[in-house]
Amino acid sequence: MSLSLKSTRVRLAAATAALAVGAGLYTAGAASAEHSVPRTDKEIPNLTQVQDKIKAFYGDTVDASGQHYASADSNYAKQVADIEKKAKGQLEKVVKNRAHAKKGAKKPAIVVDLDDTTLLTYNYELQVGFHFTPESQDAYLKSTDMAAVFGMPKLVNWAKSQGIEVFYVTGRGEHQREWSARNLKNVGYKPVADTNHFFLKNKQTPPAYLPCGAKCTTVEYKAGTRKYIESKGFDIVANFGDQYSDLKGGYADRTYKMPNPMYYLP
Repeated sequence: MSLSLKSTRVRLAAATAALAVGAGLYTAGAASAEHSVPRTDKEIPNLTQVQDKIKAFYGDTVDASGQHYASADSNYAKQVADIEKKAKGQLEKVVKNRAHAKKGAKKPAIVVDLDDTTLLTYNYELQVGFHFTPESQDAYLKSTDMAAVFGMPKLVNWAKSQGIEVFYVTGRGEHQREWSARNLKNVGYKPVADTNHFFLKNKQTPPAYLPCGAKCTTVEYKAGTRKYIESKGFDIVANFGDQYSDLKGGYADRTYKMPNPMYYLP
């Protein structure tokens, strides 16, 4: 899901712990699902330990310049590969069925989010200590390319080569368009992120197809944009996102939740 929506992001240690390592963390001092407000410190997972588990999940690797990267043999990479394998199988069926589709049938399309769906924010998150600010995000995106999420360029490029249209839909701000499009291209995404295929959140001049305007929630913005895409003659056969708010609201035949233990966006 997308970083610029993080002005409303919820950084709950319990949610982070659950996403990072699953239900196994909810033992021995981890936060209880029974109490929305912890009654004692023993219900709250230790933040340092959660961050250490996140690093282990990603297979934290540091280069000579101090940049952090996920490892290609990490559990994170393995989980991503499993999701992509399932998605590829579904899309292969879409391609096969399209050969027998009636004339005038809607063209298949996929929608992909940016942050932690196509581009990995891991190094940025480590640099800012998992503390997002719009200013630090702008500075990072302007000067630095995020690494691609393992395997996603191959899957997205294959889909495009098979006649499946690709749309990027992100909660990043409109002012970040150039930096984001540059990053996608530089890390190997071939479908062009032009104005017809790349949707960013525009609070200053929201599009007319979003009734909620500048006040859209994540779900309203994402679902409303998918509805608009489908109104142009496309059938969104798969929607990829790292947040459940990327996936809710309909206008997609299948949804694929990418792993992200670093933050939660409602």
